[in-house]
Amino acid sequence: MIRTKIIATVGPASDSSEMIGLLIDAGVDVFRLNFSHGTLAQHGEALERIRAVGGDRGATVAVMGDLCGPKIRVGEVDDGMFEIAYGDGIDVVAGDVVGNAERISTNRPELIREVGVGHRLLIDDGLVWLRVERVTADRLRCVCEAGGAISTRKGVNLPDSELAMSALTDKDEQDLTWAVEHGVDYVALSFVRRAEDVAELRQVMRRVGAELPVVAKIETPQAIEHLGGIIDAADVVLVARGDLGVEMDLARLPLLQKEITAECQKAGKPVIVATQMLQSMVEHSTATRAEVSDVANAILDSADCVMLSAETSVGAHPVAAVRMMARIAEQTEAYLTRSGAFAEMDTDASANPVVTAVVHAANLVARELRAKLIAVWTDQGYTVRLLSKCRPNRPVIGLSPDDRTCRRMAMYYGTSPVRMEQPAELAPMMRAVDELLLARGWAARGDLVVVVAGTRLEAAGATNSLLIHLVGDE
Repeated sequence: MIRTKIIATVGPASDSSEMIGLLIDAGVDVFRLNFSHGTLAQHGEALERIRAVGGDRGATVAVMGDLCGPKIRVGEVDDGMFEIAYGDGIDVVAGDVVGNAERISTNRPELIREVGVGHRLLIDDGLVWLRVERVTADRLRCVCEAGGAISTRKGVNLPDSELAMSALTDKDEQDLTWAVEHGVDYVALSFVRRAEDVAELRQVMRRVGAELPVVAKIETPQAIEHLGGIIDAADVVLVARGDLGVEMDLARLPLLQKEITAECQKAGKPVIVATQMLQSMVEHSTATRAEVSDVANAILDSADCVMLSAETSVGAHPVAAVRMMARIAEQTEAYLTRSGAFAEMDTDASANPVVTAVVHAANLVARELRAKLIAVWTDQGYTVRLLSKCRPNRPVIGLSPDDRTCRRMAMYYGTSPVRMEQPAELAPMMRAVDELLLARGWAARGDLVVVVAGTRLEAAGATNSLLIHLVGDE
């Protein structure tokens, strides 16, 4: 079993029951529903397939709903696309017009008041560069500094402009309501700029009636500026390298990735690395050497999860892409084990110092005694999350009576979630652990394992004990 978790985006190439099953078999732990594409009815069908196929296979897989966020896009363009060349002039107008080589509109007319002279407009992930030469009441007069094609609905990035807009759009609120009602396990918030954006999302969720774990996507310069607060406010952080690489100097991107993953490691928060990890496999059956190195380096940087986007949503080889990701993870993790690498969390990472101490002790004892594995009883997954950030070199079995907690643990590095009722007394609890480990072949009679639980077994959130146990020993 590889420890790094794999996230696959669902799309036309992967939304059948057969393909979902093949992806789970290949190593997918979390499926991403991208609300920027498709309808809620289509996402509902995909969610039902994932739950059904996962249940048939006895696999615990999570589902993450990814909100669109306030993405600025080019409006309708005549014939769907036109070419613009270096030095050409073009207007970005406030009205809703059909665009051409002389003028275009966007889905955010008010940006005319927020963009200044000298600011850049980057279209289609920065393939086309426009720079503002003049601002009037209803338009921006721009000159092209890097030419190419401008198409309907292509994204627009404004790296030099401070935009006064909410992190949530009306569509996001509709999608969020659907995600809560349908039991999605995580919600990803796009274009997070500060901790207050995460707080706004949580406030909307409370109005809807449930609070899901929040994945904060880091993809703007403002997010880098407020990184510490965002990490504290979120449950999971996602390094969204696509827009981040457009909004900021591309040459900084590898170092920003390292900085973000390191800060998440210290804070005890899971971190996902995403975007173009195996992009060539959208068309080809194997990855490039640079892509293999990219995935390996993300794992070496302490990423908990690596994510596939177009590779599994619209690519020609979705299963092969997941298998390639798993092979890279297997080799990289073997190196980390041989090198004796392990991680440390900041001592302030947990609000509960007792839990933090038990987690660190469990990791140390398992290493020193070469334990077969670490089994952790948990109600909400908190103890397991902290333990996973210690990067134990032994498997972690997360035991919980709650289905949703088990699915959320599917995103935690090195963790195999198992739904199991926790007995109210210590001896029956240990017997239940033994029966599970023996039945699944995870341990043999006489193997040494470390068990983490609470002495007040009837009380949630009371993790305070570590037991060194021989399987089958009464």
